[in-house]
Amino acid sequence: MTEIVLMSDPKVAAVPVQECGERLVNVRRGSHLLVDDRKQQDSAGTFAHLREGVLGRLLEAEARLPRGIRLLFVEGYRPPSLQRRYFDTYADRLRAGHPQWSPGQVRSAASRYVSPPEIAPHSAGAAVDLTLADADGRELDLGTRMNATPEESAGACYTHAADISDEARSHRDVLSTALTAVGLVNYPTEWWHWSYGDRYWALQTGAPAARYGPVELG
Repeated sequence: MTEIVLMSDPKVAAVPVQECGERLVNVRRGSHLLVDDRKQQDSAGTFAHLREGVLGRLLEAEARLPRGIRLLFVEGYRPPSLQRRYFDTYADRLRAGHPQWSPGQVRSAASRYVSPPEIAPHSAGAAVDLTLADADGRELDLGTRMNATPEESAGACYTHAADISDEARSHRDVLSTALTAVGLVNYPTEWWHWSYGDRYWALQTGAPAARYGPVELG
């Protein structure tokens, strides 16, 4: 199995950012994407925003899906303050469960599930958490619930986990094929997390710099 590069790896933070200035757009306006509101935390629908170029690629990916299958968008942009809260909460849980771990071990383990805030693709508007649905909007089986932790799922949240059903594997392959074809990369500890233009994407694709850095929704 190919070695997994975690978000906490210094190689990710070392990637330079050449911010292109592309705007954040609301995916619920001007697109036909199916949007789930489980991550809505404010009236502005902050979660439903992405960089314009990322949204365009999602629409291209959906057009590549087999008939009767749709993308189901769950979360895109995450303000840096919210990303920090997610990371710290999960790190605190790991620290409590493993008091013998060093700060570095906690940071590394936490980054399997929540990106360190300073390099988080979600806070750049570059990442999307999504799954597949049928023509009626019902979620398909991809092996775990979305946002399942490695502990909860016994590692089945990893994209290439072996211990999932043939149906779930097939659905993961469908999702991966469509998104990879339009230039997105997956974070391999989370089958649902895909990104374009961020530092992790740049590292994985060999791009000289990231196109998108952390941004505030204006």
